[in-house]
Amino acid sequence: MMSFFPISTPTPKLPITPPNSVPIPTMSDIMDASRAQGLRLQLRTLGPFFRVEAEGEEEQLGRAEGVIRSWVGGKVLHLDSIRMRKETLGMERSIFGLGLFIGAVAVRHGFDNGCDRAELLAINDSPLYHSKLVRFYTRMGFRAVHEVDGSSVGDLAHMLMWGGRGTRMDANIGHLLVKWSKRFRPPN
Repeated sequence: MMSFFPISTPTPKLPITPPNSVPIPTMSDIMDASRAQGLRLQLRTLGPFFRVEAEGEEEQLGRAEGVIRSWVGGKVLHLDSIRMRKETLGMERSIFGLGLFIGAVAVRHGFDNGCDRAELLAINDSPLYHSKLVRFYTRMGFRAVHEVDGSSVGDLAHMLMWGGRGTRMDANIGHLLVKWSKRFRPPN
């Protein structure tokens, strides 16, 4: 049976296990690296739902929320929102540095739960910010798979799922962890 409202475009099945020659960071490695930067990260789960929170000395700096869901071809890490406080723009560690730490905890959580793919929507609230988000997530290892712009009936399901318009992006979780491994590798 064909659906008129595809929510997620299946991507080619890629192996979840990264190449053996590159050690991937453990959750402990990521948490240790964040503490070395003066961040305290916390992962909270309730069934398939999760939240990652980043706190500085006295306040919350950012958070990510999502869900692990079963899909055609395996489990998917659905990154619903990643939010950073505006105050982090003036900090020594940039909003994108904080985003990497928060994202790494979420991605490692997905890896630990058998997900082989992560998906997100680079929301299009403004053309300038949207282009920055797409460039950032592309540098991080995601690839654009669909423009959700409301021009087709299929976009309705995407807009209901993600809460807006933007660029749907996917990434292989094992490949993300390999790509980010140097950042979280423990010091020798």
